[in-house]
Amino acid sequence: EMTSSLVGSEMCIRDRSASPPRSLTRTMTLKTANTPISRRTIKQADAEAASRSEVFMRFDIIEFDRSYGTSAQLKRFAEPEIVFSGRSNVGKSSLMNKLFNRKNLARVSSVPGKTVTVNFFKGDKVNFVDLPGYGYAKAAKSEKLRWADLMEGYFGSERNIALVVQLIDSRHKPSKDDYDMLNFLKSGGYRTVIALTKIDKLNKTERAQRLEAFKTELADFPDYETIPFSSQTGEGVDTLRKIIASAAE
Repeated sequence: EMTSSLVGSEMCIRDRSASPPRSLTRTMTLKTANTPISRRTIKQADAEAASRSEVFMRFDIIEFDRSYGTSAQLKRFAEPEIVFSGRSNVGKSSLMNKLFNRKNLARVSSVPGKTVTVNFFKGDKVNFVDLPGYGYAKAAKSEKLRWADLMEGYFGSERNIALVVQLIDSRHKPSKDDYDMLNFLKSGGYRTVIALTKIDKLNKTERAQRLEAFKTELADFPDYETIPFSSQTGEGVDTLRKIIASAAE
């Protein structure tokens, strides 16, 4: 069992055994239905996903289905779900648009943290789920509380989550919120892949430095494959598609 709390301006997801935060705005219990997966199993699965050309999914069959603004509205579906998670302004909408080769499937907001909804998209025998971005310091307290409620409702409703695509800005060290989310996914046993977004914004030297630094910064998450990704050049699109198709089988 996990607890997730909103602390000050930041989201914090932690084990219940961890020491309590100094100022707790709200605590919620998240019960995960997923059984932890061994490191060897995850690594083997990800390796197979990257190499198996017979895995096929049509990424051109995608349409917006519905949005939920409160946990009470959330419905459960039989289809496996591919979840996209990340900080506000990490490039989540741009990644999804590139992945599905669509310009405006997922709306790119000019105001980080403006909309707190869970968005569902129907795909080829799979649902894609766009979770609201976290970590926007200027978001109103009411929106942060609604974010916490939505996350509790989503992850606590025994969903058929096949894969979580966790986005991290390749230009920077993962934030505290990023680490909190990664630790939650790890503790819950969710199969996860990390997309290092905006990789095209780094020059050759900066890219090499950041990719080397991530080996240390993400050392606590050896199960998770990292994929350099660019919504501008398309780098990482094919690799991510193969992993998603394999996970949704």
